[in-house]
Amino acid sequence: MLSLHGPGTCLYECRVMHRRLSPKAHQFSYNIFLFSLDLDETDATAARVRGFSHNRWNLYNFRDRDHLTLPGLEQATIKENILTWIRSQPDPPALPDNPRMVLITLPRVLGYIFNPVSFYFIEDRATAAPLCAVVQVGNTFREMKPYLLRAPSAPGAFHLITPKLFYVSPYSALDLHFDFKLKIPGEQLDIHIDDRSGPAGPQVLLSALTGRRCPLTTSRLLWLTLKFPLITLKVIFLIHWQAFRLWLRKLPFHRKSANPQLQQDVYHPHRPA
Repeated sequence: MLSLHGPGTCLYECRVMHRRLSPKAHQFSYNIFLFSLDLDETDATAARVRGFSHNRWNLYNFRDRDHLTLPGLEQATIKENILTWIRSQPDPPALPDNPRMVLITLPRVLGYIFNPVSFYFIEDRATAAPLCAVVQVGNTFREMKPYLLRAPSAPGAFHLITPKLFYVSPYSALDLHFDFKLKIPGEQLDIHIDDRSGPAGPQVLLSALTGRRCPLTTSRLLWLTLKFPLITLKVIFLIHWQAFRLWLRKLPFHRKSANPQLQQDVYHPHRPA
């Protein structure tokens, strides 16, 4: 059985691919790197890696409140928030009191944060058995929505098809379904998130995140910073650049205000001025 033991806290040098199938074909890819953080080791990691900190300013700053924060748990850790959220869901998986949790994400870079998607992998600390996973999807309005993958669908993998009910892109309808396919991270990262027109409907958009593990050390972080400078700004720029290209191609445009009933269970909701 695959386990999170081993990779834990590390970096992944990744390639992101998006391929739109309809209503018009459109494809692009780019390279980034992501942090993989064992959430019980974050302070120890910050102490040994220069340029990285936990809840205080730095070149790379991982802040708990940049992620899912439940009402009343604003001062709790992200791990406490995620465990509370999982246990509040219908038919929640049985979790021990203190499971191991690994988060794959981007921290703040020079104070700026933007994460299109982050991934939590939860395992039994005693047996190393995978228990569940959470995909935290974000949008450019700084809203976020978590999706629970309750149990492995196959050895070393999670799979879930679920209604999206979240505004991600003006060029994607809100009544689509997300098709999550996550392999438990190890030496390789292999994650796919597709859009479908229904639970068994045709695919509309294919997305893949693949990468290889490297250690989270001061020297490797410096190298990747030189290779991919201002990574969060790169991500937000590319999102808007591709949206502009789709606008030029006159794809149907979905306004966020048009279908509020299809935006459900959203955290940190945007308040229009």
